[in-house]
Amino acid sequence: MDRSPHIAPAPLTAAGTLDRCILALDLGTSTGWALRSAEGLITSGTACFRPGRYDGGGMRYLRFTNWLTEIDRLSGPIAAIWFEEVRRHAGTDAAHVYGGLMATLTAWAELRGVPYAGVPVGTIKRHATGKGNAPKAAMIAAARARGFSPVDDNEADAIALLLWAIETNGGVA
Repeated sequence: MDRSPHIAPAPLTAAGTLDRCILALDLGTSTGWALRSAEGLITSGTACFRPGRYDGGGMRYLRFTNWLTEIDRLSGPIAAIWFEEVRRHAGTDAAHVYGGLMATLTAWAELRGVPYAGVPVGTIKRHATGKGNAPKAAMIAAARARGFSPVDDNEADAIALLLWAIETNGGVA
């Protein structure tokens, strides 16, 4: 299937808000996530995909696939997915994990016909804090100022990404 990875604007309700389930992800071993249900309820958290001592190399990606399927089953159907698009990583291992999770996510979405798009880190940080290079503490503070209680910067980044997607209609507004 040759489809553009760009997300078309989601349909609007009469009240002018997105009326479909959308998922925002900060991919990593500790993946931050935020989900807006079709009813407008926003939930968020982190999911750990650290391999166990006796796990093979692909187990984290199988767990991630199962986690996505469970989120879709319990809260979905997911209409669109936005993920933090990282162009520079602190280390080789982080880059490999990110690439594997992104490949798993895009394959999962393609199989189900769910549109997805990456959003640059600077865009998310600028929307949340006014600075494109805001530190982790500022992202957590920005999420708390909006009434959320993120447990770490991964969850805060996912919340910021979800709010960006809602407030800019996926970058269209």
